[in-house]
Amino acid sequence: SIMKEEPAPISTLVPMAPPALDRVVKTCLAKDPEDRFQTAHDVRLQLQWVAEGGSQAGVPAPVAARRKNREIIAWAAFAAAALAAAALALGYARRAPKPPQPFRSALLPPEKAAVVVFPALSPDGSHVVFGARVEGKIALWERPLAAAEARMLPGTEGALLPFWSPDGRSIGFFADKKLKRLDIAGGPALILCDADGIGGTWNRDGVILFALPSGPLQRVSASGGAPSPVTRLDASRHETTHRYPSFLPDGRHFLYYAANLAGAPQDPANLIRVGSLDSRDDRPLLPAHSNTLYASGHLLYTRDGNLLAQRFDPKSFALSDEVAPVAQNVGSFGAFLNFSDFSASGNGVLVYGEATPPSSRLTWFDREGKKAGVVGESAPYVSYFRLSPDGTKVVATLRDPTTRRADIWIQDLSRGTRTRLTSDGSNNNTPVWSPDGSRIVFTSDRKHQGDLYVKDATGGVEEPIFEADGQRFAFDWSPDGKQLAIENREAGGQRTVALSFLPLDGERKPKVYLQRGSEVGMSRFSPDGRWLAYTSLDSGTWEVYVAPLTGPGGRRLISTSGGNQPRWRRDGRELFFLSGRKIMAVEIRTEPSFEAGTPKLLFDPGPFANYDVSADGQRFLVAVSDARETAPPLTLLVNWTALRGGHSP
Repeated sequence: SIMKEEPAPISTLVPMAPPALDRVVKTCLAKDPEDRFQTAHDVRLQLQWVAEGGSQAGVPAPVAARRKNREIIAWAAFAAAALAAAALALGYARRAPKPPQPFRSALLPPEKAAVVVFPALSPDGSHVVFGARVEGKIALWERPLAAAEARMLPGTEGALLPFWSPDGRSIGFFADKKLKRLDIAGGPALILCDADGIGGTWNRDGVILFALPSGPLQRVSASGGAPSPVTRLDASRHETTHRYPSFLPDGRHFLYYAANLAGAPQDPANLIRVGSLDSRDDRPLLPAHSNTLYASGHLLYTRDGNLLAQRFDPKSFALSDEVAPVAQNVGSFGAFLNFSDFSASGNGVLVYGEATPPSSRLTWFDREGKKAGVVGESAPYVSYFRLSPDGTKVVATLRDPTTRRADIWIQDLSRGTRTRLTSDGSNNNTPVWSPDGSRIVFTSDRKHQGDLYVKDATGGVEEPIFEADGQRFAFDWSPDGKQLAIENREAGGQRTVALSFLPLDGERKPKVYLQRGSEVGMSRFSPDGRWLAYTSLDSGTWEVYVAPLTGPGGRRLISTSGGNQPRWRRDGRELFFLSGRKIMAVEIRTEPSFEAGTPKLLFDPGPFANYDVSADGQRFLVAVSDARETAPPLTLLVNWTALRGGHSP
């Protein structure tokens, strides 16, 4: 549109914007290059004049009638100005007057990127590496902050959690359950050791520290070799994991996150600690539930989505009591236990990703994939909801975008009303209806990482079903009401997962049905209670199987090219599952013996979070993800230490 249309004034988007800022933006977007500012320095002078009061805010301008047009104009202006803003930010950091002023700009994501995570600034603050998912595949991308675009780094497909070498020439990352390194200038990625890692750091002596899902931190040479533990879990503190290491300037001491995975988020063991390569001794710094790093005289960490800073002496380990807010709504990667998307260099440059909670709308489809209606408004569904046995209600997990805590809600399909079932301040998720629809069982982290509770669907008192160290999710309630199919994850050690049955009478001790290693997959009882549909990674790919609960006979493979999330039709004569994003159907016969037909494609609903099936198998309720063309930009913040009192520049 910029080629053939005149963009609307910026005051139509931000009514209180100073008129002079309108003129600056209009000059930047002039169609004739001769009419634009000729240098970024000229732009800086104009912006500085506006910021110092050269133009006062005007009367609010009329708001555009159509939101869609307004957003298109905003992104067109944003894209045209983003490169100049990034270059201006770096130039401003070098030439800023005293005292330095904070400056915020944006780094656009790669074209067609759906997700941007794990930003990592180089030690000198001139480059950033980040993970981006483009066309369904995640890889690492590298961008000099003075350049217009990022480039994908070959050999980093599937990579997570990158970190820089001290000289800024190489990066470490985790992919294919290996720790790897890659020279930024080019060359193949080198495998250093086996590691299903979740965080790493690299010192000037060629030592890399990295974390595993559980257990102590490990060290390995930057040239590869056998890793060895560098910390020890303290049983007296109930520690089960050490994560997210980050070296301090001396290259011998390091920060890390210690946690009790069996406990709640507020467990006393969940602390940022200081460790040493020269000793197993460590010391606590502050309670936190986040990754942490040291930069520009401060510790940086997040709490409830807010990026915070505290002054810190890396020699004496003295920590100031004053906590200064730096940024709000910082993104996090929940799969790694509150790993937040931020990074900082030693020269006052900081980059972070903003949280963009996924939003979905419950939508009905028929078997041909035609939309047949919607349920309520868009909401942040957390990949799990269930239709009630009578088909009149939906119980779902929704996440509050402000507190980032999940709670259970019930949607009445006929009345269109939504009622909150839990509100205790903890994370409550994976709700399951009882066979008669009168009660709901769910998982909560109020005491441990995941305990099971039950509550009447109409409200009332919550009753604990199973409370113990570790983590549990209920996936289905047997038709006779006597047991739950659950995932049971160990609190420590290898954190293995077992598909188990939990009796609801008597001792309530889980009975292992299938050991699964460290992976999780859903399971469902057949309507007659004789069979269990579940997923397994035995073949190297998630596949759907059906096995008898009791009696003779082994399991049967149902899917043929990958499958997950099985769902039964109410009469048990059909089983549905996902293959990728496609909804598949398989005819089932159990008499005189079990037989499964060939999977048939029903339809592809597009990006979605979860689905469920009506009792007759003719309609599918799908949480369709709200369309978003590209990931939000990363935010670049220069001279961030000048921020005080939470004021944004």
